[in-house]
Amino acid sequence: MNYYSLNNNAPSVSFAEAVVKGLAPDRGLYFPENIQPLPASFFENIETLDTVEIAYQSIKQFIGDEIPETELRDILKDVLSFDFPVVEIEDNIGTLELFHGPTMAFKDVGARFMARCLGYFNQNNNNKVTVLVATSGDTGGAVANGFLGVKGVDVVILYPSGKVSDIQEKQLTTLGQNITALEVEGVFDDCQDMVKTAFLDEEISSVKQLTSANSINVARWLPQLFYFMFAYKQVKQKGKEIVFSVPSGNFGNICAGIVANKLGLPVKHFIAATNVNDTVVRYLQSEKYDPKPSKATISNAMDVSNPSNFVRIQQLFNNNFHELKDDFSAYSFDDEQTKATMKAVYNTTKYIADPHGAIGYMGLKEHTLTDNQYGIFLETAHPVKFLDTVESTINTTVEIPTQIRKVMNKEKKSIHIKSYDELKKFLLQ
Repeated sequence: MNYYSLNNNAPSVSFAEAVVKGLAPDRGLYFPENIQPLPASFFENIETLDTVEIAYQSIKQFIGDEIPETELRDILKDVLSFDFPVVEIEDNIGTLELFHGPTMAFKDVGARFMARCLGYFNQNNNNKVTVLVATSGDTGGAVANGFLGVKGVDVVILYPSGKVSDIQEKQLTTLGQNITALEVEGVFDDCQDMVKTAFLDEEISSVKQLTSANSINVARWLPQLFYFMFAYKQVKQKGKEIVFSVPSGNFGNICAGIVANKLGLPVKHFIAATNVNDTVVRYLQSEKYDPKPSKATISNAMDVSNPSNFVRIQQLFNNNFHELKDDFSAYSFDDEQTKATMKAVYNTTKYIADPHGAIGYMGLKEHTLTDNQYGIFLETAHPVKFLDTVESTINTTVEIPTQIRKVMNKEKKSIHIKSYDELKKFLLQ
């Protein structure tokens, strides 16, 4: 499988090259040259397949022979070592819980998969790779955990100061070893712009091999399609059309879901549920893409004004606005609506939703499901990661899992930067 740049001004590359480069030289995102649907028998018999087999059959065409089958299955077995349950909330609504991994966020799968792929490609290489990543919350912790101690890889994480939760900050600033956290005065979009600029800076690339572990990287992005396959396996017997509502920030997760659909996964509709950072919502109303400065919210992992992966979504719909609108909707909700929904869901069902999951739930309600449809919203992070917000909103105590207790009392270590020049100086020192 080869990958081309969506800016169409760079050579096509292999999967390994796309993983190592992260971003194409023309600043475009890499995209697979073709997506071949899986045989109908795969979906007919999906209940008989375990998670590793589902994942292997789903991802193998995107990797080709660059990682042998035995090694790829071993990687998947290691990465998918926890559960992905669909928990029913109402008669026609369930939530797909993606927070049972080591950092209790959906990004654990993509970060661990990418780390192991990069480790495989780098196993006989003495040159170090620097993973440069921007985070609006959960990416940082997942990447730090996934790459911790990986041979030949240094990780540099940029995060906006004061705009991630305390627990998220602990997860990305306390591990040490090959992980460095840079605390940026600004918002997530500033961090992401710095990362993209560094990739194209020849003074840096002449002395360092940079790659990204954001969802711009194909090895971080594509494994997220597994979630949608796992959910389908669990609800197939209901015999209903499936509607997915995905809390969306950089739009990598929902984009991967659409790839699963292109592989043949039966999905009636996709909903991108956002907070007040509503660039895509406004685009679907006006056909004008007009990012504004991002705003801080209680659903901070979605505080993204210019989502990188939306260009991939447009490509998946052949850059046809009307085709996109047929199968894809987007809705925006503010903090007060989010809190009210968290409270209502808890009071009615005793289910504790985090702010992002609550927005996903609202997306299903706004879309209005028919009797023949089953809605699944994604719970992308454990509510404990937003402890103060959750406990004050629903007036209850959230039990703190072992994964979180391990980092809460560790010492934070970060380096403050204000500008791209300071990032560049750090990378070149």
